Amino acid sequence: MTILITGANRGIGQALMDLYTEAGETVIGTHRAEDAGPMRQLDVTDPASHKSLAQRLGDITLDLLVCNAGVNLDKGQALDDGYPPEMWGDCFAANVTGVFLTIQSLLPNLRSSTAPKIAIIGSQLGSQTIASGGSYIYCASKAAVLNVGRNLAVDLAPEGFSVGVYHPGWVRTDMGGDNADISMQESAEGLAARFAALSPETTGCYETWDGQAHPY
Repeated sequence: MTILITGANRGIGQALMDLYTEAGETVIGTHRAEDAGPMRQLDVTDPASHKSLAQRLGDITLDLLVCNAGVNLDKGQALDDGYPPEMWGDCFAANVTGVFLTIQSLLPNLRSSTAPKIAIIGSQLGSQTIASGGSYIYCASKAAVLNVGRNLAVDLAPEGFSVGVYHPGWVRTDMGGDNADISMQESAEGLAARFAALSPETTGCYETWDGQAHPY
């Protein structure tokens, strides 16, 4: 199996890359730096960068695409005078448009697989059933990418694609903080199990890292 993981230079993306590499899978990671070893350069907010990556990959078959790259820019913003418009644009460019562009540019590589899968790392904060207050931009971006993933599942189903959106848990990363519930390895192991279980029968799912169906 050949897997491409965006944002694989740190956090959950790096943990997934390490897990799959140790399992003997062929793994391609992306980061914003220059190509180096199994890591390829990709700025998910830049259409030219997507085009360049697709050209460098050529006709490599991808069996699983993990859209993990993302940002959380609005921590600590105040409701009265925070959340500037450019912050909304930057966050949506990475967390929503960046996911769509990644999938769009790599469709030819995925289509050459016999059972192509797309896994989008979302968040429980994208659920309409959770309203914890604050983080308006991040929460809105995760709600939007959940919608993108479910619509892609519909459009790509006739081609045999399986698409899932996943809450990785509250993970001890730079984004999650030191007080989070689970380690990166725990999250990666749980997510890998979810990706393995993803199928045309479950396409469009929204699940937690430990296998629970998440309410929309």
